[in-house]
Amino acid sequence: MELIRGLHNIRAQHNGCVLTIGKFDGVHLGHQAVLESVLQKAKLLNLPAVVMVFEPQPEELFAPEHAPARLSVLRDKYIALEKLGVHRLLCVRFCAEFSSMSPHDFITNLLVKQLGVKFLVVGDDFRFGIGRSGDFTMLAQESKAQGFELVSTQSFRLHDHRISSTAIRNALRNDDFTLAAQMLGRPFEVAGTVVHGEQNGRKIGFPTANILLKRTKSPVSGVFAVKVKHNDNVYNGVANVGHRPTLNGTKMQLEAHLFDFSGDLYSQYIRVEFVSKIRNEVKFSDFGELTVQIKKDAARAKCLFAN
Repeated sequence: MELIRGLHNIRAQHNGCVLTIGKFDGVHLGHQAVLESVLQKAKLLNLPAVVMVFEPQPEELFAPEHAPARLSVLRDKYIALEKLGVHRLLCVRFCAEFSSMSPHDFITNLLVKQLGVKFLVVGDDFRFGIGRSGDFTMLAQESKAQGFELVSTQSFRLHDHRISSTAIRNALRNDDFTLAAQMLGRPFEVAGTVVHGEQNGRKIGFPTANILLKRTKSPVSGVFAVKVKHNDNVYNGVANVGHRPTLNGTKMQLEAHLFDFSGDLYSQYIRVEFVSKIRNEVKFSDFGELTVQIKKDAARAKCLFAN
């Protein structure tokens, strides 16, 4: 799958496509149902299927304190979309300049002239252009005038519940990883490259693989029993997601301790699947008290896996 990062990288060969626009946060089963229709239409028209996303997501620019927790970052989306067979991923840098584009320019210059869209799929609540002044009704009018077909995404349902990124966030907030996995079509994971930490865990016999959470908010927080996946290997473990208040941490990160593992994971790409929550993150009086609790957390995780 081709990744186009930024509007300035759109070339003449990218003209002509079947396009869908959205956040695609999590690339869940609802998204997959929409994308399947997009892929079928692209095959029928003999055109590439293109997904347009925005980085950062609009709320993260305008109101980061109210932005929803991210289920997936751009790399996660790329991997999921590639598996589904999408031909191109267009990542638009969402900034003040882009958000000030008029709805007319968005349609005429970007969609029609640059991308040559022939078939467009968006939600009927899709808004675009300066002040979010463009809407589905405007798109419908312009599609007839400018010669492309427009359809709205339809809700995909599981057990009579609408699948959405919000519903998945709610399931994760309620520690219902089974329901989240049913809506995602796979277990909920956080993936990333292992970075060097302060090695506090190593000092007490609990070395951790640390991943920086490159998102405004995390959909999960606390201590969890996890499965850590590296290449073709899967290890049971225990992980903390948070700011490490006892150690005066400032960055939100994931720290995973792998059971029955010895080796070096620095700079390696790993995926951490959340199995069960053990407790919330709390601030302890000192590192000694934290050490005692870490041992209890590890024992609890091992007990969960044993059962």
